[in-house]
Amino acid sequence: MKKLLRTIRIVCRKLARFIDKKIVVPITKLVVYTTSKFDRSGKKFENWLSKTNTLLYVSLFLAILIFIVIDQKIILFTDNSAEVLKDRPVNVIYNEEAYVIEGLPETVDITLIGSKTDLYIAKQSSSHNVTVDLSGLKPGTHKVNLEYTQNAGKIEHMVNPSVATVVIYQKVSETRTLSVDILNQDSLDSKYSIDQVLYDTDKIVIKGAEHQLKKVVSVKALVDINNLVSTEVGTTTLKDVPLKAYDAEGNVVDVEIVPEKIDVDIVISSPSKEVPLKIIPVGEVSFGQAISAFNTSVTRVTVYGDATALESLNSIPIEIDVTDLKSNKEYKVDIPKPVGVRSLSVNNVTINVILDTVDSRDIDNITVDPRNVADGLSPQAGNSQAANITVNLKGVTSVIEAIRSTDITAYVDLEEYTEPGEYEVEVHVEGTDPKVKYTSKTKKIKITLTRN
Repeated sequence: MKKLLRTIRIVCRKLARFIDKKIVVPITKLVVYTTSKFDRSGKKFENWLSKTNTLLYVSLFLAILIFIVIDQKIILFTDNSAEVLKDRPVNVIYNEEAYVIEGLPETVDITLIGSKTDLYIAKQSSSHNVTVDLSGLKPGTHKVNLEYTQNAGKIEHMVNPSVATVVIYQKVSETRTLSVDILNQDSLDSKYSIDQVLYDTDKIVIKGAEHQLKKVVSVKALVDINNLVSTEVGTTTLKDVPLKAYDAEGNVVDVEIVPEKIDVDIVISSPSKEVPLKIIPVGEVSFGQAISAFNTSVTRVTVYGDATALESLNSIPIEIDVTDLKSNKEYKVDIPKPVGVRSLSVNNVTINVILDTVDSRDIDNITVDPRNVADGLSPQAGNSQAANITVNLKGVTSVIEAIRSTDITAYVDLEEYTEPGEYEVEVHVEGTDPKVKYTSKTKKIKITLTRN
């Protein structure tokens, strides 16, 4: 406050001298000169000037003028402001090869206080960082001050936070196995697949405080498909793939990874296979009717997907509900994608179901095969005749007449029988033509299980 009053007094003195020298003296000289040139006018002016009201008005005008000038000068010289510099980095000096620092904030807020002119000058500086020197400290817990060391002249400053409790740990290192995480794989064309991800080494080094290293359960290279220059079939090199360390819950662990980035070769392939559509009717058509034919808009489709999945895929089953169907009908069906298949050359199919009069036929001597036999057990039918059954076929005459015994499979499922003994087991029948209904005339047979 004293400093402010002193500044006001100095300004007032300088202003009074300025007014006396630059305004009062020149005006007086002008009045005297004018009076000397015009005696009559001078006497009138002198009479006007000597009036009490005139002096009062002149004095009031000058007082207002002086007040405005002084007020503006005081604002100019004494109006302080504050400027907050947010998120300024904290530079820490320590032996990075030997120690790990925890508890020190990465950024602070710096508040600068001063006149607008000084603030403007101070803000022009390219550096407003806070530096903390920990080079003389040993492992342990320490309380340190965060100070703004830049020479800011008359500017006052405050740092938030101004104090931090830091913990210094000895740095240790471990070797870990590197794995790969593929990001945004859905953005890859569904006809393509990542066949291989190749990199120079699967061993990397992680460094940090011992308690941090214990948290790390995996270190992964993050391969982002969106960063690939080419997504066509072939090999593409992705440079500077970042590595991240994760804990058991999938959170990133803050440790040093050497190297931080690697180059990765991405091998893209497009496995495909052409397979037929297999129409499977669900339910039974109206009494006295049978399915004569399935006419489809497409009979085969090309599938794209994992090579392993395609290897075992021989057809794509499509179920249609024919329960109580009385006449021919057209179905429009989406083709389902089997497991491991990402794309199809055709996504839907039109199926025309043609009905005709039902007929019946028996086929004898169909062998019953055991399935899912437990290890260490051998099955045997109760008698020789039980091993062969008769299967009844129902369908359109032209269809069932074309069926041979080799087109029919009969079996018993022994999965739930794990101990030796004699069991009565249900017989199941399958056929190659889904338009035909297959029924075993022998519902159950006796099977004896013995130890090998």
